[in-house]
Amino acid sequence: MEFLSVAIEAGVAVVTINRPPANALSRTLILEVDELLNLVENDDLVRVIVIHGEGKFFSAGADIKEFTSVTSGDEFTKLSASGQEVFERLECFSKPVIASIHGAALGGGLELAMACHIRLVSETAKLGLPELQLGLIPGFGGTQRLPRYVGMPKAAEMLLTSDPISGVEAVQLGLANTAYLEEELFQKTMELANKIARKSPIAVKAALEMLQFSKHALYHKGVKAESDSFGEVFISEDAKEGIQAFLEKRAPIFTGK
Repeated sequence: MEFLSVAIEAGVAVVTINRPPANALSRTLILEVDELLNLVENDDLVRVIVIHGEGKFFSAGADIKEFTSVTSGDEFTKLSASGQEVFERLECFSKPVIASIHGAALGGGLELAMACHIRLVSETAKLGLPELQLGLIPGFGGTQRLPRYVGMPKAAEMLLTSDPISGVEAVQLGLANTAYLEEELFQKTMELANKIARKSPIAVKAALEMLQFSKHALYHKGVKAESDSFGEVFISEDAKEGIQAFLEKRAPIFTGK
């Protein structure tokens, strides 16, 4: 891959966006995100994915220069739909994806981050959707995901003013999980990733599926699906190991079986 690099260690795939100076999201980079998911989906050595940016930014937005080569509304619609498809796949991915955000996550960069399951930020990071400054709107799911995290009034303010918020405010609003000093961010991200990687992959996958199900299903259908999933997970070797380890007062060793 040209703009994404992957390093795997102790069950964590660290994915680095490396497209200086701003790590702008080009069509090629978005396709590489899809390629990345293909790469790690069936790799038993990968239990958690961390995405972060090289240099000063997580990602400062879409590649605006590419827009000048698009000549019709239909082309923009196809570009938007293809990005949405990749980010939807990311949001529904069977392994946890953590965004580690420093510097800025703006426009498409924030849309990428919002599709991840967990977002850790530096206190001074800037997060926003400034597309209206260009006479555009977000095209990779930003108008739909942002109000689900921050509420409709704040989402409207962020969209209509194009003003970004800080990492600290992102945590206060529910857009991010935790804010750290920038020099601590990656270490804290890896600590969280390693903690999750030690869990049973079977249980983690089931938990993610149920969380996604909760977004769309009626409550009574959701709890029925949870019961079914609980039964499937309960008969796994990992569940037997987890229960036995608890009784023996030791740390479990999960194998994903």
